[in-house]
Amino acid sequence: MAESQPQAPQSLYAAREPVFPRRVKGKFRSLKWVIMAITLGIYYITPWIRWDRGPSLPDQAVLLDLANRRFFFFWVEIWPHEFYFVAGLLVMAGLGLFLFTSALGRVWCGYACPQTVWTDLFILVERWIEGDRNARLRLYRQKKWDFRKLRLRVTKWITWLLIAVATGGAWVFYFTDAPTLMVDLFTLNAHPIAYTTIAVLTGTTFFFGGFAREQICIYACPWPRIQAAMMDEDTLTVGYRSWRGEPRKNSPEVRAGAPMGDCVDCMACVNVCPMGIDIRDGQQLECITCALCIDACDDVMARLGKPRGLIDYMALTDEMREREGKPPKPVWQHVLRPRTILYTVLWSLVGIGLVFALFIRSDIDLTVAPVRNPLYVTLSDGTIRNTYEVRIRNMQHEARDFALSVRGDPAITLALEGEEDNVVSVPADELRLQRLYLLAPPDSEPARAARTEVRIWLEDRESGARASRETVFNGRGR
Repeated sequence: MAESQPQAPQSLYAAREPVFPRRVKGKFRSLKWVIMAITLGIYYITPWIRWDRGPSLPDQAVLLDLANRRFFFFWVEIWPHEFYFVAGLLVMAGLGLFLFTSALGRVWCGYACPQTVWTDLFILVERWIEGDRNARLRLYRQKKWDFRKLRLRVTKWITWLLIAVATGGAWVFYFTDAPTLMVDLFTLNAHPIAYTTIAVLTGTTFFFGGFAREQICIYACPWPRIQAAMMDEDTLTVGYRSWRGEPRKNSPEVRAGAPMGDCVDCMACVNVCPMGIDIRDGQQLECITCALCIDACDDVMARLGKPRGLIDYMALTDEMREREGKPPKPVWQHVLRPRTILYTVLWSLVGIGLVFALFIRSDIDLTVAPVRNPLYVTLSDGTIRNTYEVRIRNMQHEARDFALSVRGDPAITLALEGEEDNVVSVPADELRLQRLYLLAPPDSEPARAARTEVRIWLEDRESGARASRETVFNGRGR
């Protein structure tokens, strides 16, 4: 008996086959153009929108001020102690992603994901310079690098590079005043971090959008592997009506005399797919539900005089119903079901909570931290003194005077270090650290007690806004 030859281990990574999607027209392709224009417009234009923030802050509508640990979004200003707003927005983004995926599959991946948007833009440039699918295929298969091939490739790469530089440049403008940084970048006076960030984002955009493309979605992105938990049999996603399309033209069944289905095996759906897959093979991890195959197939069906929808958005429950000769469920029954309603309710509750917190928040903030070493000091006249570190945050765009007072036992009085009238001035948009003393006469109840609860009050002398914090006065305890 002959010995079996050892088999080479199976590779977990398939070598990339270049994908050259063909140009297609249709409602889904038009929708993708609109979304691409909107998202790119928001990304590139937003840092240049001006917003008056007074003399002490840059007049930028959207700004991530990492140096001062603040985030500006038009009229909203988020300080470090208000990070719960950022956390809430991240929760809303996650719930929104779950909601859309459970209702419509990977619509985020197919329409609004940055990788999809920039890849679409790079493919548009490639098609504009090198031609549509067949022309690009011929150029790719051409082994000889003549002047024409070199000219087309260099022109394409330079255009890609300019887009990538603009992408990296737009990102850094979100972190400082855009016009000032623009001047600093061109005069070589910007911080090295700005140049490094632009270089890194330029390289990744150029590589991901120009060369990696679908490989990022297949191998680098975790979402294709997570989405299954968000979907069920009622989720609308792109599918092929095999019971209507099979057997295809030129299939063995048709050659044997079986009646042909609607699919003429024209490969239009495969040729337009940016992932290079065949949707007729069923649901696949690589599919981003961009629906370009629907546009391509509907165009072919229209020319053949057959009804559209051979490839369409559908759910597994629709497939079972249609195979039984029943009409599919209305779209609203797929969208409005317990899972999507739950996601919508949770998303709305988080949003309402953030809006409510935004409207009730104060423009002043106070924190009181007792100095516990020692707990108290006995002065020469027997007075018991406690020391506290008070942080006063003025979130107004102008300097304000704040009066401090204490409420609790009437015997306890308040004094500020370096201030005679218990009034402290805090510059605009700044945090001031102030040392505060609480004093109790030697024979008073707070001086004899171990602990006395008090409340420190802060009042804006101009607007009358108030804030307070509870703390404890430590006495002798005997």
